[in-house]
Amino acid sequence: MRRAGALLLPVMAALLLAGCAGHRTRPLAHQGSRDAAAARPEAGTPPGAPSGDDRFHDDIRRDQADRYREQADSVPSGPPPDVDKLPEPVPHWEPRSTYGNRSPYTVLGHTYRVLSSAKGYDERGIASFYGNKFHGYKTSNLENYDMYKFSAAHKTLPLPSYARVTNLANGKSVIVRINDRGPFHDNRLIDLSYAAAVKIGIWPKGTGLVEVRAIDPAHPERTPPPAAVVNGQVKAAAPTAHGEPATGAPVPVLGSKPSIYLQVGAFSDASNAERLAERLRAANLGTVQVIQAQSDGRTIRRVRVGPLPDAEQADAIARQIEALGLPHPQVAVD
Repeated sequence: MRRAGALLLPVMAALLLAGCAGHRTRPLAHQGSRDAAAARPEAGTPPGAPSGDDRFHDDIRRDQADRYREQADSVPSGPPPDVDKLPEPVPHWEPRSTYGNRSPYTVLGHTYRVLSSAKGYDERGIASFYGNKFHGYKTSNLENYDMYKFSAAHKTLPLPSYARVTNLANGKSVIVRINDRGPFHDNRLIDLSYAAAVKIGIWPKGTGLVEVRAIDPAHPERTPPPAAVVNGQVKAAAPTAHGEPATGAPVPVLGSKPSIYLQVGAFSDASNAERLAERLRAANLGTVQVIQAQSDGRTIRRVRVGPLPDAEQADAIARQIEALGLPHPQVAVD
């Protein structure tokens, strides 16, 4: 499993992850890069979770290096929890958290702007998750992270907000309450709680391709249904004449299997796009494509490397691209 970046904003806007271990744990198969701070929903004491007395006292003023009792992330030993018995959060209106919504904010040299609203947010990318190291510690909005609840960290969605996360490999989905900042790994879209990762099959591999659709808590019934996997194909509900999704009318939106691409640049000038493509081909990074698309009424050429087999390969190729003196590429899933 993998967990990605937590965010630590200056004192009063602390963005921190959670993690405490008073019981036996199992190391994560894949270590992430949550080296700032993040947040998770209110902590509880479900079966197997450490009690409040066992939790390490969380001092958000401490440096990340010595804030947590564990140095490496882990998950509880033994079988995973029966997530089908855990209640999903019910979307409802909540005021924006006092902490965790500072905008803009900067982490590891990158600046992010928090969205004014979650309404209409719909994106695909790579999900990771995190567990026991952060369990019981403060999240970005100063709640306690509980890895046994369905929550998540996101870089730009308001805190708190709600979203449905769908695993594009198997169609499994879960509603999560977003109360943390992260992941701050360049190629990750969302960081799931341990329970949410188990629910949709991101655990135990650690990463997976997902669709994240924000839910309007005032009108959850208007949220488009998630993508579905039918006979190995990813499909989504077709829109009606009024622009709203029609249930039971799936139309293909992806091929037989969603794939990862790295977009290195986008150009209106075809010769510039081709020059970059040739440079990437000469570096033997894999298949390089120049895709023509429309954006704001203009024709652009997107230069992409891929498809790539998994998140780990995407990370490796992204580092090679940066070593060429090019900007860090953007992840595209289609």
